[in-house]
Amino acid sequence: MPWTFGIDAFSYLVSIACVFLIAPIPPVPDADRVSARSMLDGIRFLKGRKVLQGSFVVDINAMVFGMPMALFPAFALQRFGGGPEVVGLLYAAPSAGALIAALVSGWTGRVRKQGLAVYIAVILWGGSLAAFGLSGSLPLAVLFLALAGGADEVSLIFRHTILQTAAPKHMIGRLSGLELAVVASGPSLGNLEAGAVASLTSLGFAVVSGGVLCIAGIGVMALLMPEFARYDARDPTP
Repeated sequence: MPWTFGIDAFSYLVSIACVFLIAPIPPVPDADRVSARSMLDGIRFLKGRKVLQGSFVVDINAMVFGMPMALFPAFALQRFGGGPEVVGLLYAAPSAGALIAALVSGWTGRVRKQGLAVYIAVILWGGSLAAFGLSGSLPLAVLFLALAGGADEVSLIFRHTILQTAAPKHMIGRLSGLELAVVASGPSLGNLEAGAVASLTSLGFAVVSGGVLCIAGIGVMALLMPEFARYDARDPTP
């Protein structure tokens, strides 16, 4: 409906206004100038630092194997026999779950094994998506997508916290830029993977296999990067 686009446009205007209301933060006197070399420094800094590497790899694993949003229109039509309204529900469910998880996220401040918490959250993400792929009813599908969105939000909270505490202050900006690149590209690659697998097999198999591979990826990471699972917020060293 036209008014929904009006609400969306208004929300963007409010966000832009809030950005302009933020007081400027001048760079520190000895800060390096932005350059391609500084970005490469951020990549080189990750060498040998398994905790920080893990915070990027775990998100790539979750998004590449577990991002089936490109298939939602086909699911709405073929699985549930619905139209635009059903597509809208499928797209909105993960965001609704993420919002609920964010609103009740106070408990995350008491978690010390934050790397392990990320692993668990990503396993729940993959499992919820696999359950969505097996769902035969719309309410169950929406529920599982909401659970997936909530798990992804919990993973995001802990990954951000690890990055902000385990990285030295002079590298946080560069590593945050790398994180933004991962977050921006990961879902697109995941949608490409889901679409390619669905075209070769079926909608259900594409989503279920993606969720299973996401969980399997966590198993591989646990073997190759045990330091990430052992990360303790009380001793934030990369």
